[in-house]
Amino acid sequence: MASLPNTKTVTYEEWLRMPEVTDAIEEVVNGEIRIMPSPNLRHAKVVQRTYNLIRPQVGMREVEIFTTHFDLITRRQPLTARIPDLAVFWTDTMVEQDGRVHSAPQLIVEVLSPANTRREREEKLADYARLGVPEVWVVASQERTVEVLYLEDGQFRRHALLTEGVLTPKHFPGVHVPISEIWPD
Repeated sequence: MASLPNTKTVTYEEWLRMPEVTDAIEEVVNGEIRIMPSPNLRHAKVVQRTYNLIRPQVGMREVEIFTTHFDLITRRQPLTARIPDLAVFWTDTMVEQDGRVHSAPQLIVEVLSPANTRREREEKLADYARLGVPEVWVVASQERTVEVLYLEDGQFRRHALLTEGVLTPKHFPGVHVPISEIWPD
C-alpha cells in the first residue's frame, strides 16, 4: 500500500502512486496536498443547474462536461492539480494521461464558497491562465452575480459582471444560459 511521502510536498510521480481518497476533496497546489470541505447544498445546486442548462445545447460526442471531481493538471513541476466545479471541453482537445486531464477546457465555472479567500481565488485563476483556459465564469451565489473572465495576454480580464441576462460562452456560441435559471431559489 502506498503512503504519503516524508516530504511536505509531493511530485507528480509520488502522487500517482498514492491511493485514491474517496471521502475527501483534494487539490494539489505547488506540491502541497490541500483538503477542501465539501460544497454546501446551494453550491451543488448552482453547479448542477448550470450543467443542466448547458448539456442539452451541445453534442454528446463533441463536448464533455464534468461536474464530478476529476484532476485537471495545470502544472507537473511543481505539481498543481485543480478540481473545477464545472469544466466544458471540446472532446478533440482533451489530453488524458494517467487518468488525469492535462489540457485546458474551453470553459470553467467556479462557484465561490464562503470559505474562499481572495488569495485562493487568485492562485486558482493564475493556474487556469497558465494552462490556457480561455474563459472562466466566477459565480457568487450569495450575491447572485456572475463574473465573466477572458484570458488575454496570459491573464484573466473581466469581460462582464452580470446579475441578469444570458451567458454565452465564447467557444460555444450556440449555448445560452439564462442567469436567472442558475439560482436555486
